[in-house]
Amino acid sequence: MKPYFAFQWHITDACDQRCKHCYIFAENNCKKLTEMTWEKMRQVVSSCEEMCEKIGRTPYFYITGGDPILHKDFWKLAELLKEKNIRWAILGNPFHLDDKVCQKLHEHGCVKYQLSLDGIRETHDIFRKPGSFDTTLEKIDCIKNAGMFCAIMSTVSSANISEFPQLIDLCAEKNVDVFAFGRYCPTSGQKSEEYHIPPKQYRNFMNMCHRKFAEHKANGCKTTFQLKDHLWTLYFYEKGIFKLPENSDPNMIYDGCHCGIGHMTILSTGDIYACRRMESKIGNVFETPMYELFVGNELEAYRQFDKFEKCSKCELRGYCRGCPAVTFGYTGNMYAPDPQCWKEYNDITGEKLC
Repeated sequence: MKPYFAFQWHITDACDQRCKHCYIFAENNCKKLTEMTWEKMRQVVSSCEEMCEKIGRTPYFYITGGDPILHKDFWKLAELLKEKNIRWAILGNPFHLDDKVCQKLHEHGCVKYQLSLDGIRETHDIFRKPGSFDTTLEKIDCIKNAGMFCAIMSTVSSANISEFPQLIDLCAEKNVDVFAFGRYCPTSGQKSEEYHIPPKQYRNFMNMCHRKFAEHKANGCKTTFQLKDHLWTLYFYEKGIFKLPENSDPNMIYDGCHCGIGHMTILSTGDIYACRRMESKIGNVFETPMYELFVGNELEAYRQFDKFEKCSKCELRGYCRGCPAVTFGYTGNMYAPDPQCWKEYNDITGEKLC
């Protein structure tokens, strides 16, 4: 199996929710809901296949929106991906799921359905909409019973950080297949201070999560606690769990943010973003083939790793680099220091990082 290249594909803007931290409807965007036509969706699949063939990767689609199931040609797309034997998953809402729909998704090759929980009932429903929490919990079993993996994704901020111990316990109790969290990413229409977590508090939060994950694993929990945030590398490095490989090339990128390396985002208009969580448009798939966008100068601008003001001085440069999208949300510059990174010195050279 060749390494996967992930495409986060927003096939429609239609959605039942208007979540407080959603980037789709932020900044007065989406004044008009857009839905990609069937013919254009076929073009996208072909262009992505061509790109992956040329770079020696296997395509993997995260179909999303909006809520992708609301697209009038969603099932035609599902059938196409099944015919081409392309692995795909959904990042969506719980509201249109039942046993029959979940079984149909599974039969069409959907391997995973990702839902969101952003706190316990009251907090989550404030972020999403009333009733969303209970509906999400109800649909976990529908997804799993159909044979798909169920993933729960959370957005952590100062508004819900205290509820994460309960949230982790709940996901373990529900036996979800994957639990992960990402940090709140401000848009230009939001004040970064509103949901900010200071660096040392964030490290303490990660320490709590690591302890809870270990406790559940020791008790036989089968949930995969996915370490999505690249600051986990820093955390494990300080704990002595992660060590820099011998003879590693300091100029190489081995891990960390995959922006411009292992994923791109496709919007319902055909616009292509290096990362959807920040303003990073590099072109349009209906004007320029995906392969040309991947090797082009517009995307190369997001692979200038020596421009990282703090990370370029750090021994973990090739493995971490924090989250450029979160950094962009705070500063407007993805290469500025990550607002939650607590590291102050290069532990090898002793150089001050910022």
